Formats: sequence, C-alpha cells, structure tokens
Amino acid sequence: MVATFSTSFMLPSFISASSRISFTPVTTTESVQRFRTKMLSSVTQTESPIVLGFGGVGVDLLATVATFPNPDDKIRSTNLKVQGGGNAGNALTCAARLGLNARLISKVVNDAQGKGILEELKADGVDVSFFAVSKEGNSPFTYVIVDNETKTRTCIHTPGSPPMIPEDLSNSTLLAAMAGVKLVYFDVRLPETALVVAHEANRRKIPILIDAERPREGLDDLLKLSDYVVCSAKLPQAYAYTWTGAPSVSTALISMMLRLPKLKFVIVTLGADGCIMLERNIAAENVEAEEMDVDDLLEILKRKSNTHSSSPTCISSDVTRLQAKGIGTVCGKLFIGTAEKIPQSELVDTTGAADSFIGAVLYGICTNKPPEKMLPFAAQVAAITCRALGARAGPHLTDPRLAPFLY
Repeated sequence: MVATFSTSFMLPSFISASSRISFTPVTTTESVQRFRTKMLSSVTQTESPIVLGFGGVGVDLLATVATFPNPDDKIRSTNLKVQGGGNAGNALTCAARLGLNARLISKVVNDAQGKGILEELKADGVDVSFFAVSKEGNSPFTYVIVDNETKTRTCIHTPGSPPMIPEDLSNSTLLAAMAGVKLVYFDVRLPETALVVAHEANRRKIPILIDAERPREGLDDLLKLSDYVVCSAKLPQAYAYTWTGAPSVSTALISMMLRLPKLKFVIVTLGADGCIMLERNIAAENVEAEEMDVDDLLEILKRKSNTHSSSPTCISSDVTRLQAKGIGTVCGKLFIGTAEKIPQSELVDTTGAADSFIGAVLYGICTNKPPEKMLPFAAQVAAITCRALGARAGPHLTDPRLAPFLY
C-alpha cells in the first residue's frame, strides 16, 4: 500500500502560525520585470545566454535547532522558514539571479505548495512555462533540520506524486524549451523523462551539464551524454572503483574521463575544502607533453595552493599527460579551487550551497569564463548562500561581494 502525502491543507495555517516563519512573497509581473532589468543592468534578457534545466523542485520547510534531537526528544526550533527547494529549482534560481535567461522543466501539482513553487521561481526570473501541472497528487516537499551546534542539516524528503513521465512533455513543448538554448542542466531526477530531454539536446549538439550529487537511477545513461559533470566527493571514486578499482579521487577522475570520452571537464566539490577539477585538452593529445602521475601532481598543487587566503582562489597545472597507474592517461589540466573561510559566527546553513556553486558554474560556462575565474566565482556564490537560512539565499550579480570575481 502506497501512502499519499499532501501539505496543501497544512501550509497556509502552518505559515500563519508563527511570526518567526517567513515565506518569499509573490510579486507581480511588473515587479518581476523591474527585478530582471536591474539584475541584468547593461545586458537585456533577450541577449542573455539561455540555460535550460530539468529536474527536481519542491518546498523546503526549514527549522533551526540548538542541537539535533535525540530519539523521543521534544525540542523547540530557534527559527523557521518556508521557501522553494529542489536541486534544479535552486541551481536555476541562482543562474537567473546571476543574469542568465533561465528556463526550467519539471512537474508540480495544482495545490498550495505547487502554486507557491511556480510563483517563487517566476519572481526570481525563471521561466516556468514548460512545467507539467497535475490536477491531483502532491507537490514535492522536504523537512530540513539545521543543527546550529554542528552547522549541519538533515533532510527528510517526500517526492512529488505522480512523478513526471515522458507523456507529460509534449514534443512541441520540448522543442519550444530547446529553442536558442546554450546549455542544458540535469540533476538526475525524473530519469525517464530526463533522458528524452537529454537525447534531444544531444541531437541538437547542445552541451549538457550533469549534477551528479549521488548515484541515482538513470545516472549512467545521462553521464554518457554529458559534456560537463559536477559531483560530490564520494561519487567519482565509487563509480570509478566499479570500473577500474581507482584508489583515489584524482585517479577516479582519470577513469571517468577515459570511460566518458565526451566529457570536457569534471569538478568534484569538497565543501569547506574547495574543489578539484580535471579539464581535458584534446588539442594537445598529439603534442609531446610532460607525463606525470596524477596523484603526485595533485599533491604538488596542494602545496602551492594559497591556503592562507580567506577568499576563494584557484591554481592549475600546465597541460600535462596525466597518468593513473593501471588505469590510463588523459591529456589535460588539473585545478584546485579553494573555498572561502567563513567565520563560524557567520556560517548559518549549508543547505543548497552545492546548488549555488553549480548555478555559478552554469553562468561561467555560458559566459565563457576560464576555470581560473569560474571556480573562485562559484565558490564565492556558494559561500554567500551559507550565510543565511535556506537554499535560495544566494546572491544577485550586482552583489558587491561578487565584484572582485567578475573580471
């Protein structure tokens, strides 16, 4: 027996129950347009690169607590907030705030939280005209418990029902969504329909970025179509180990590049430790270049990296033939990006930090930023998100904290 969940009866009374709860207000069409104009300044919306996202959206019900409860405890929250969530929703919101023309394909139900999801996305400049809206069921929602003591969060997710299937996306809607798109993003949710969208993007030779947060159904098929991958620390090694027994993250990246010849780069996010990026260089494959063990090169870069700077930085190798023992060789560059050192007193919530990082990477790709500029910029965007409660706390392009990373 499958349980059916709904918060449509609960959200209105829940939101009004306490003055501590905040919900992003719905804005009018005119105010959305004013917001877009200010955000994009000298670049009009029609001139902005178009990024299309496909994946998960939802409502996040965030509660901060002094410390995470023990079993059977009763505790009080210190703060409560209701806002939009979902990997795709968060990443595309970030991309829109940074000035991209963001479109999103997903599915909600015509219930209270579904309407709120769409209105909040529209208010941030995300085009939701390609959504499927079901008459019955429940839109996705997640309870997020933020522990003030450990600065960690625990998520309890209720998926949307019914899920999106290929029949929910007409061919005419798909073609309209793809028109003029420079880059397509997937968070590996709703995999059956995601593959339909990915194959159309591939047919049109539109680059694909995959957010590989964790192993999910359909990830293998989407990876084969991808040009860019951003993944968590554990994923590349877990995947590569099944392929080749790669013993480290850096050798796992070599394994991924060899297994997925379409990949241009892969980024591994490491939280407070920054990120590692491997970029393929096809042009140099037939040119004589120094060959070096990838683990040894990573250690050299770590020693050269500016760990004393509180601001994000990036350091890279030269184009090198990167060798992983027993796995193979890839010609390319290795990058280490550092994260901002956020004072403990300023760190509020890490929810959505990776989504903000990816939203900034989408911006970097679409605006042709080199990795040396893109990685510190993305790290700064993620750091700003961590200074407020919820995944939608990321900055707009006009935020003065981003100015040093834009040029």
